[in-house]
Amino acid sequence: MDTNNEIRLLIEEIRRLGSPGPDGKIRVKFGVLFNDDRCANLFEALVGTLKAAKKKKIVSFTEELLLQGVHDNVEIVLVED
Repeated sequence: MDTNNEIRLLIEEIRRLGSPGPDGKIRVKFGVLFNDDRCANLFEALVGTLKAAKKKKIVSFTEELLLQGVHDNVEIVLVED
C-alpha cells in the first residue's frame, strides 16, 4: 500500500463528507467516514490510514484508537492538506 496515496484519498473523502467548523477547518465524524460505502471500497484499513495521517499532522482527533460504534461521534479534523 502507498500510504501517501491513501492519505490523499482520505483528504478527498473528508472534504466530500465533512463540513467547515467554527474555525473554518473541515471536519467529519468517524462514523460518517466508516459507514460511507465509497470509503468502505477505497480503504482496506480506514483506521490505519487515519492513524498515519494523524502521525503526519494532516488530521487530528482526540482518541488514540478509533473503534466503529464506540467512537462514531469522534470528530476527524482536516488540519492541513
